[in-house]
Amino acid sequence: MAVDTLSKVFWRSVETYAEKPAMLVKREKQFRPITYRELGRRVFAFARALYELGVREGDRVAVLSENRPEWAITDWATISLGAITVPIYPTLTAPQALEILSDAEPKVVVVSDRKQLRKVCEALEGSTLAPQLIVMEPEGAGDVPTFEQLLNQPGTLTESMLQAMVDASRPEAIVTFIYTSGTTGEPKGAMLTHRNFLSNIEASLEVLQVSSEDITLSFLPLSHVFERMAGHFLPIYVGMTIAYAESLFTLANDMLEVRPTIMLGVPRFYASVMERILASVRQMPPLRQKLFYRALEVGKEYSRCWRERRPVPLGIKLQHALLDKLVASKIRARVGGRLRFFVSGGAALPKEVAEFFHAFGILILEGYGLTETSPVLTVNPPEAPRFGSVGKPLRNVEIKIAPDGEILARGPNIMLGYYKKPEATAAAIAPDGWFHTGDIGYMDRDGYLYITDRKKDIIVLANGKNVAPQPIENLIKQSELVQEAVVFGDGMSAPVALIVPNMDALRAFAKQEGIDATAPDALLNHDAIQKRFRQEIERVNRELADFQRIKAFRLIAQPFTIESGELTPTLKVKRRVVAEKYAHLLAEMAR
Repeated sequence: MAVDTLSKVFWRSVETYAEKPAMLVKREKQFRPITYRELGRRVFAFARALYELGVREGDRVAVLSENRPEWAITDWATISLGAITVPIYPTLTAPQALEILSDAEPKVVVVSDRKQLRKVCEALEGSTLAPQLIVMEPEGAGDVPTFEQLLNQPGTLTESMLQAMVDASRPEAIVTFIYTSGTTGEPKGAMLTHRNFLSNIEASLEVLQVSSEDITLSFLPLSHVFERMAGHFLPIYVGMTIAYAESLFTLANDMLEVRPTIMLGVPRFYASVMERILASVRQMPPLRQKLFYRALEVGKEYSRCWRERRPVPLGIKLQHALLDKLVASKIRARVGGRLRFFVSGGAALPKEVAEFFHAFGILILEGYGLTETSPVLTVNPPEAPRFGSVGKPLRNVEIKIAPDGEILARGPNIMLGYYKKPEATAAAIAPDGWFHTGDIGYMDRDGYLYITDRKKDIIVLANGKNVAPQPIENLIKQSELVQEAVVFGDGMSAPVALIVPNMDALRAFAKQEGIDATAPDALLNHDAIQKRFRQEIERVNRELADFQRIKAFRLIAQPFTIESGELTPTLKVKRRVVAEKYAHLLAEMAR
């Protein structure tokens, strides 16, 4: 029988890799394994529990939880029954969660702990929804059953009955509804099938060539399609081991303990790691600082020669061999010492971040995709990455550029459509199958794709000129003094920028200049600080056409966060929210 559905893939791996660790979970201060055989046992037990609760083919099971084994078990159990998993970001508010719950109408909602349970109860209060609630934490919450209780509960579903359901599963059946973040309006549930995911997994493996010998450390939210496919489905497909990071705060130590060979991340993660490395370098004695920056310079030249397939000059080769031992090997040790590559997705990776890491022998492969494309459309090949691009299309993916610059995609990984939204589906997918990504970009002569901006983010100045803000923002963020930058300008005479400084780097600069850094607002308004940022804006403007140049900027003391509403759960800036929150500053700069 063809292994053409995710449920068949899962049970094949349980049989093939039975005694191999499928997962590593932090328990009592150390990572403990869950074998494939044990994972299969737990998935069957939870599928039996869901079956007793009336879950059948096509029913929805919502999951509101941080990454943990129970999340994965819930997903595999739901899929094995032919039901549909509906992930909900644990960072969403009760009203936001209610929007998804009202649309998906799940029969069961599985939450991680009492905090998430309270949120769901608050969301459901006054609604007509009445799903069965389950809490993962063993201490439970009153009459709400716990995950462990249900695993040990007898039921009528037998292993042979579940196997028959798995055998009968169809490639075109829906696996999940994944809801878009809703930053631009009502969230929409992308309907993704077994065929969508499997076509994407198999094509991605042709490029990345990972195997059962690899181990990955999972920390991006499983609610996001990137982690769901590449950090959850794909590892099980090849028999990898998935270690779950204890938390973002323990991630650095988790990497040292797990020593992953492959890891997924988003640009903000890589940029923050780079910033921490540079911050620690600033605390070093002058001689060690000089050694580090020489290693960075030599490493970049060595990397450039390798990527351009040029011979490495003998002097660079000799320096690189020495500095690699003295400097680069220590940086690689910070991520476990055996990392083959990072994969970056979710947003544009600044070219300088990729160059920085590769200078020390750490390769970041940037890819591109969307929720609606399951998700990968393009990825940089490990043997020929092109920093600044998002790589080449997967074998079974077609990419073309529309006359207005929009990137269009077609292939077996394109979603069925948006749940209960035929008009939105028709607007996104043309009758001939081309999906409108909403991104603007171009392809070079070698077939590498470059993203220049979101179509909806294009700024139209008062004189009618169109300005793409993302390339300008990336130039501003090249400064170590900048954590985030957002460019605006609709209806204005010229673009303007709101800048969130990197406060650690800014305090270090202030200390050098003898400036009091104890009061953030006073610090940002200090003449020397304003002058320093004007210099950064002048640097950026020198690389831009006249109509693209930044006219004015304002510094913002408070960082953007998910909780304060400026970031999506995948750490993308919500431009509309930022514009509304700082409308007074934009009005000042527009004068």
